[in-house]
Amino acid sequence: MSLTQHDQFDQHDQSDQPRKSDQSRKSVPRSRGNAHTAAPVHASAHGDGHKRTRPIPTLESERRLAAQGYDLIVGFDEVGRGSLAGPVMVGAAAIWARDLPTLEVPDGVADSKMLTEHRREAIFHPLRRWCASSAVGQASNTEIDEWGITYALGVAALRALDELERQLGIDGHGSAPDVSDVLDDDATAPGVRVGGILDGPNDYITAALGTFDAPDVPVPAHIITQVKGDQHCATVAAAAVIAKVTRDHLMVDIAEGNPAYEPYGWARNKGYGSQAHRDAIAAYGPTPLHRLSWHLA
Repeated sequence: MSLTQHDQFDQHDQSDQPRKSDQSRKSVPRSRGNAHTAAPVHASAHGDGHKRTRPIPTLESERRLAAQGYDLIVGFDEVGRGSLAGPVMVGAAAIWARDLPTLEVPDGVADSKMLTEHRREAIFHPLRRWCASSAVGQASNTEIDEWGITYALGVAALRALDELERQLGIDGHGSAPDVSDVLDDDATAPGVRVGGILDGPNDYITAALGTFDAPDVPVPAHIITQVKGDQHCATVAAAAVIAKVTRDHLMVDIAEGNPAYEPYGWARNKGYGSQAHRDAIAAYGPTPLHRLSWHLA
């Protein structure tokens, strides 16, 4: 089964945990582009009687990439970077540029960290149907220990992109089954052109391209980065929710499938460093699923 499937393990959330050694296999270059979008806001009532606002993601960044000639637009976001146990995952959510004139932002989509678990679960399947294709790639705890978190994130993202493109039938020449409908007559490059929007300031996806551990993606994406992209960009927000729900399900399945893991509380903390989780590590030691290069105590 593919590494992108949530029912495999071997191979936000709480604050990131420092590693004992976080040397990635190669340095991360500056992003080839950076997107800045001001999003509208949504007001919601809280228990204290005050209204607070959260940004509503838009499709402005996707439209800018489409205007530059990209045919497939893919949003990327990560989950599990700071977890003590389990994999890191990167979600990828794609739309066709040709659909943008009539495409609307899905109702209720927002940065996954701003949504309750119940709300994320409720919109998970509608978001997947909204996408032309979506996938979640992962890097295991042992890969993180071996490679460092940055390179592991890059490989996980490329695993997601590889699965996503193959779902769409895109081959190594950039051809898709309906390529004549996808491409403009005046396209200067043959095949489908893929543009990606990555949440955050650093492009770890391009850095991992062509490395030994990364898959041979049919069509590498041109990546732009967008700080707080999960708050402002619809495809990134969709990728964030899809990745978060997928990883949460995996950690619950693992916790419920092995009584030896019960003391660590993964069904509740999803592998993050809650006090109960750290107390269990101190009492029982780390499991084979813990990141041994992390500060676990």
